[in-house]
Amino acid sequence: MARVRKVTLIEPRPPGYHVYSLFPLPRLGLPIMGAILKNRGIDVSIYCQDFHPIDYDDVLSSDLVGISTTTSTAPEAYRIAERIKQAGIPVVFGGPHVTFAADEAVEHGDYCVRGEGEYTLTELIDAIDEGAGDLRSIKGLSFKSGGEVIHNEDRGRVTDLDALPFPDISLIKGSERISISPIITSRGCPYDCSFCSVTGMFGRACRYRSIDSVVEEMLTREQKMTFFYDDNFVMDPRRTKALLELMISKGADKPWSAQIRADTVRDRELIKLFQKSNCWVVYIGFESADEETLKEYNKRETVEEMAEAVCILHEHGIIVHGMFVIGAENDTTQSIRKSVNFAMKHQIDTVQFMALTPLPGTAYYHELERQDRLLTRDWQLYDGHHVVYQPRDISPYELQREAFRAMKCFYSIRECIRMLIGPDSFRFFAKLNLNLLRGKWKRARWEIERRVRRWAYSAYGHILIRRVEAANREWTQALAKVPQRIRETLKTTPGKAEDNA
Repeated sequence: MARVRKVTLIEPRPPGYHVYSLFPLPRLGLPIMGAILKNRGIDVSIYCQDFHPIDYDDVLSSDLVGISTTTSTAPEAYRIAERIKQAGIPVVFGGPHVTFAADEAVEHGDYCVRGEGEYTLTELIDAIDEGAGDLRSIKGLSFKSGGEVIHNEDRGRVTDLDALPFPDISLIKGSERISISPIITSRGCPYDCSFCSVTGMFGRACRYRSIDSVVEEMLTREQKMTFFYDDNFVMDPRRTKALLELMISKGADKPWSAQIRADTVRDRELIKLFQKSNCWVVYIGFESADEETLKEYNKRETVEEMAEAVCILHEHGIIVHGMFVIGAENDTTQSIRKSVNFAMKHQIDTVQFMALTPLPGTAYYHELERQDRLLTRDWQLYDGHHVVYQPRDISPYELQREAFRAMKCFYSIRECIRMLIGPDSFRFFAKLNLNLLRGKWKRARWEIERRVRRWAYSAYGHILIRRVEAANREWTQALAKVPQRIRETLKTTPGKAEDNA
């Protein structure tokens, strides 16, 4: 094969509508990979379908095409790959889904990079340049040879994150549409939630970039806001404090958002730094307001801590986006509605109620697979909006309906009206006038901004959830035909789930 001079990288669009449809962000794996290849003198283009349609005339002039996958985007990734392979261009897959489904991936492409792929891909390109010699020596690579699927030895995770170049966002076609700057400062998570694939992909040992490197990258970005992609931005509170202080001193403190745990608020000094450095919204995985469900998820947090977190963050002018996962073994309609009531009672600003999704590579997936409780392996349905397994105590149909009910209850016309003329609106105006009388102009301005944002998000959410429900109507109707399992059967011996794919 000729030398690899042009590489195109593709991130498929997630299927249908989803909770982040209004604010799409590129994942950073491909921009990092693109920067590495660009530094090697290779012509690189990145297509993220959320920002720009794929130009196949451009793609089919490539020497190699890489496609990144999550579970819900895998079917689209495979469709794209088939078209490219028909033109005789080799395709390499990467990302969390194919890391745990490499046998499946090599049926649709030529190569599969498992795990963190920065060094695996460059070694593969070197091998192709040399005539595709001994691929078996490339750690982390899967491929077919003589009809046999070969899985090479796993590659260790990248230990020095500062050795990687900054993600080159400019390589993304349509990058001018990216309004929020995505930054990642660490990889890995010490918490081992049973439904999360992060630890399988990136490990439980946390690896960090230096704070100097992070701030240097932030200063190169033109976007007016920053989102930290870390699975938990406050894994090491002392490091987070140092980072925020450096951001302030270097003038890199644009409005920012990040994912944190509820127990972060125990450190009041840190929350004050959040406020001082212009944190405007945090995303918290509350998961449930039912204590038994929290134990099942291994969250190591209490409902009281969750309520305290919302209160303290609001006191510091920070908007809270609550993320809830419904469908645990202990979940019933009552426990699910308890979470909805919690979100509304404590005035969480925005929420998402997602159906528990057993992603390949997670303990939950393997357990449900062992019990024969997966209803389908149509991966595009593994997006959090579709129930794809047989719950223990309620039917799949009931769980699907409760997921939609939860979102519609929170994002309802009634709630929009209540924010305008309900009792809560009188409390809002009373608090606003008090702040104005005390000369707390900044606080009053934040109260107004938060109120307007909450109303706008509620109105948008009202429209979006109905679109999602309409798009999922066929699957919901299919779930209604799945017989409810006998609870004792599920607790003792696995049954046979009806496949409605």
